Amino acid sequence: MNRISTHVLDTAKGKPASGMPVRLERQDSSGKWSPVGSAQTDQDGRCSQLLPEGDAPEGPYRLTFDTAVYFASSGAQGLYPVVEITFRVRSGESHLHIPLLLSPNGYTTYRGS
Repeated sequence: MNRISTHVLDTAKGKPASGMPVRLERQDSSGKWSPVGSAQTDQDGRCSQLLPEGDAPEGPYRLTFDTAVYFASSGAQGLYPVVEITFRVRSGESHLHIPLLLSPNGYTTYRGS
């Protein structure tokens, strides 16, 4: 694995969600989560690389989106102050793109390309 990226779209506004803090963590064999990388979504709502240089081992990862910061900056009140997406990196994968479609009262995600 050499790339994990995300893209956040505010479906209520029909626009990218810029300025949202995003954190990537990895779970070790004991179940403990450790930070791997962090970023803030750009003007297009993207974090193009959340992994540091080098390969990431396979296993469970978690993306945490600080939606409270985003909603506060846009004057909206969101139901979910944080959205966490847990996913698995499998052997042989070189890029995972995990988009988040967000509104003040709901969200969805999928494996992107």
